[in-house]
Amino acid sequence: MALFVNTRPAPFGAVTTLRITNSLDNLRMALIDWNSKRVTRAALSKLGDRELNDIGLSRADVDRL
Repeated sequence: MALFVNTRPAPFGAVTTLRITNSLDNLRMALIDWNSKRVTRAALSKLGDRELNDIGLSRADVDRL
């Protein structure tokens, strides 16, 4: 049994600040993911059909990415 209360409520605005921070982090991660896919799609679209076939892809697969 604790002699003193050692828990405190979060300060005013802390939950809102956390939610805003999480939202901005989610947006940042979505932008990183989008850019990675964009770069990959650009690199694959530069390859010829024979090179795509060598790695097991077709032109339609690149368009679907």
